[in-house]
Amino acid sequence: MANHQTLIALSKNPISEKMVFELKDLALRFGCTLHNTSNPFSNGAYHEVRWDSNQHLDVTQREALRNIASSHQTDLCFLQANLITQDIRVLAMDMDSTLINIECIDEIADFTGKKSAVAQITEATMRGEIKDFKESLRRRVALLEGVHADALEAVYRERLKPNPGALELLAGANERGLYTLLVSGGFTFFTDKLRQELGFRQTQANTLEIIDGKLTGRVLGDIVDGIAKATHLDRACTLVGCTRANAITMGDGANDLIMMNGSGISVAYQAKPVVKEKADAAFDHVGLDAALLLIS
Repeated sequence: MANHQTLIALSKNPISEKMVFELKDLALRFGCTLHNTSNPFSNGAYHEVRWDSNQHLDVTQREALRNIASSHQTDLCFLQANLITQDIRVLAMDMDSTLINIECIDEIADFTGKKSAVAQITEATMRGEIKDFKESLRRRVALLEGVHADALEAVYRERLKPNPGALELLAGANERGLYTLLVSGGFTFFTDKLRQELGFRQTQANTLEIIDGKLTGRVLGDIVDGIAKATHLDRACTLVGCTRANAITMGDGANDLIMMNGSGISVAYQAKPVVKEKADAAFDHVGLDAALLLIS
């Protein structure tokens, strides 16, 4: 069973016996048996059940099983059975629509009446339809020219909220001693504030050029794209003496995939389909803090 997997069901409600039967029945049709490795468990916020599979499940099979779980308001995760969760030493995550509830650039654009135009580019980029993230970001930032810098503070104060479980996730990760990295294709104005508010060890993002109190429509320095996210993760791992295999990564868009690839556990949070199908865990029903159960 060298290539088998551990399946973990996570839900806000007690795990449905009907769902368990449906999962095992479908798995059998794939020629796969699921063996319970623990009794149902609850930490007070979430309920969990774990199984070992006797074979590796491919993308199509995982999607079919996840669809069953989702119909019972449950998320299903597929981890390599030889993963040693105590070896996870780094938490790296995206910001916009992962850690927080908004795409900051879309909300800034609202102050120019161009939110729809910017949001269309954002969505296409996150779905992976626009491959060049750097060009996508430049096109969107150009539409912000002339916006007063006070709009950034207004977005942070009035529109930005951490997604469910974000505070608990960071508190738990920091308590465990994980190196916490917020790496974003968004902007330093927001990552810097979130670093102070939530206690990230490191943040990386893009810097908006501001002259005479207004956005110029340009980004300063190198743009943080998917490759840069992965590079920052690898550097963080090197700093604490581990590799990407010792990291848990979280994201929602196509530009997070390079960072998530090869990590010990990859989590797609409220993510685009292209991200869900490649991730070990897909959270649609539980909060960000459910990731703590994956590394417990």
